[in-house]
Amino acid sequence: MASMALDGTGAGRGGAMRRAAAWAAVAAAFAGLAGCAVGPDYHRPAVAVPDHFKEGVEWQRARPGTALALRDDWWRSYRDPVLDGLVEQALKANQSIAAAEASYRVAQATVRASAAAFYPTIGASAGQVRGGFGPGSPLIGILSGPSGATAGGGSNPFGGGGGGAAFYNLASVMLTASWEPDLWGAVRRTVEAARASAQASDAQLAGVRLSIAASVASDYFALRQADADIAVLQGERDTDARIVRMTQAAVRVGAASQDTLRATQDTLDAAVAALQTAELAREQDEHAIAVLLGRAPAAFSLAPDSGYAFAMPAIPPVLPGQLLERRYDVVSAERTAAAANARIGVAKAAYFPNLTLTADGGFESGSFAHILSIANRVWTIGPSLAVTLFNGGAREAAMDSARASYDQAVAGYRNAVVTAFQSVEDSLSSMRHLGVEATAQARILRRNERLYASARAQRRVGATSEQDLLAARVTLLQARQNRIDARAAWCESSVTLIKNLGGGWQEDAAGASPTPVAVATQSGSHP
Repeated sequence: MASMALDGTGAGRGGAMRRAAAWAAVAAAFAGLAGCAVGPDYHRPAVAVPDHFKEGVEWQRARPGTALALRDDWWRSYRDPVLDGLVEQALKANQSIAAAEASYRVAQATVRASAAAFYPTIGASAGQVRGGFGPGSPLIGILSGPSGATAGGGSNPFGGGGGGAAFYNLASVMLTASWEPDLWGAVRRTVEAARASAQASDAQLAGVRLSIAASVASDYFALRQADADIAVLQGERDTDARIVRMTQAAVRVGAASQDTLRATQDTLDAAVAALQTAELAREQDEHAIAVLLGRAPAAFSLAPDSGYAFAMPAIPPVLPGQLLERRYDVVSAERTAAAANARIGVAKAAYFPNLTLTADGGFESGSFAHILSIANRVWTIGPSLAVTLFNGGAREAAMDSARASYDQAVAGYRNAVVTAFQSVEDSLSSMRHLGVEATAQARILRRNERLYASARAQRRVGATSEQDLLAARVTLLQARQNRIDARAAWCESSVTLIKNLGGGWQEDAAGASPTPVAVATQSGSHP
């Protein structure tokens, strides 16, 4: 026994070191095998991209100009400090943005959690237990001889109890380590999928921010349109009321019929009804802006501005292919396809065996008093190889599911691309037609201003009646409202176009961060 103990502390230790070195060499060899990953490498799905937009011919003739670069704070191009403040408040306080930011943080944490599988798992434990065996336990006969000695000839570690029972104490301090080499690239594909999903989440966050900013701008311009409409309709209502009073006086003296009076009253009531519609729209727009800012409607208000001037910013021309990098929904869909492709590799890796390298070492003794003695050491080291031979077709089903998910993601990406082209074409068409309409309404307004000035001049010399002058004023007010509405619709359409172009956000080389993009001026001039 003494020689065995000597071997355990001397030659045995050297053998353990040699075995550990051998297992380290095996681990290094397997790590070298882990240089490749099963499953298909990702390539962006092919899509048909036109070389020009159908509806933006004049718009696309502009040339890039860095002086007009559209920043990610594109709303400042409208030159309205009130709008700037509202958008900035919304970007800080909107709860949809807060939720999207939290979702992105979850995706980033998932990447880190997936990457943790590349490294060994190391743990430590310490504890002490007390146990015992009844007199009928077979361990009594195995662990102690008839004289109370151990089977190995040493002292009995078990204390005697009544009726032949035995008790024991066991204290331990252990360090454990395990590592599963990524032989077939399952971990790498998992990290690849998680990283692509995080990039998709980042694009979605950019999309939410852009959507909120665009919603604030659109609601704000609609509110300012309502301000202008309310002022015009109030003037129209007052003028119509004056015409009604004049007609009532004419009816009393027999100079006008009841039918004429009824017609003027209808015109007045129509103006009153239109005024209520405009006031309702303004109130609801104000409520919508409050919610976008994360406030209750009762805690928010905007002062009216009936003379608001709708500024039109220069809209950047974008080549069709650039939408694949600028549109947050297209970027998100493409990154989702990349994640689905990586999961095919994860599913394929399940067909191959898993190698796990484990090592445990520490000390065990009957008490903690002298537990760290070399004589109390214990250790194990070795690999284990496991492979699934039959699982009822679960692996095949997982592979089919991964491939189908990839096909679904590719179809979603291609649909996102064509939908992006559609939305931009719609916006370009809207911008073009609304620009022509705004120009026409501006010409109509200028003519009616001259007509009203002429009517006032004629009234001063008695060449026309006051009622004719008031009728000319109503026509002028209606022309003014039409021009305001056309200009406001054109301005709101520009917000939609900027949103459909991806705003000021563009995927960077790593596919993660929003950056400003270069733009060019829009050709042509409008009122």
